[in-house]
Amino acid sequence: MGSLPELFPIQPWSQHPGPAVSCSSPHGLPESLTAQKGFLTEDECVAMQHRIGEIVAEMDVPLHCRTEFSTQEDEQLRNQGSTEYFLSSGDKIRFFFEKGVFDKKGNFLVPPEKSINKIGHVSPHQDATFLYTEPLGRVLGVWIAMEDALLENGCLWFIPGSHTRGVSRRMIRAPAGTSFLGSEPAWDNNLFVPLPVRRGGLVLIHGEVVHKSEQNLSNLSRQAYTFHLMEAAAGTVWSPENWLQPTTELPFPPLYV
Repeated sequence: MGSLPELFPIQPWSQHPGPAVSCSSPHGLPESLTAQKGFLTEDECVAMQHRIGEIVAEMDVPLHCRTEFSTQEDEQLRNQGSTEYFLSSGDKIRFFFEKGVFDKKGNFLVPPEKSINKIGHVSPHQDATFLYTEPLGRVLGVWIAMEDALLENGCLWFIPGSHTRGVSRRMIRAPAGTSFLGSEPAWDNNLFVPLPVRRGGLVLIHGEVVHKSEQNLSNLSRQAYTFHLMEAAAGTVWSPENWLQPTTELPFPPLYV
């Protein structure tokens, strides 16, 4: 990402020191990602999980707003891309759900705390598809494991070097909702390599690297806290066509100058 003279968080974050981990082993991973052990302590992870548990327990989502979240293009446009609940969620706490957690009337088929999206899996994608800047390379994903994220319960997978190939598609906001420019390639599963991390571990994800997580078929949950940063160097433009836009009530605040 180069030097970061000024950063804008797309969501707030806090910094905690920890020992760095080289990403050049065992798979020879390039600068498309960086991992760090012990970014958060176990107590900090427990506190964050407790707080999100409180938020989920208090959620009251109207039936017509119970949206299944997806990064698949057709499902995304149908389920969330044209809904006001999704498009106006940038400065609010909103809930998006896994597939198959509602009956035909929108009632929960599973306990609500088990219904929130990303408990399962996320299909291959690039963050810059949804969070586009000019020039490219100015968005950084921050992914923190609240629990061990291992091969058996849905750790992250990446395609090494994919951050050098540009963005294959873009999600565009329009008055009637959203649409896509370009299309997602059929990525070869053999190109992906796993990155298991222990609880409290941090992964920094280049905005253009292709990544995913596999379906969690184990009896272990895999909770994570994620947000994104934008490098606010001179000349950086946050696309006005992005679905997510800063508001007067909640602009993107600078972390430091």
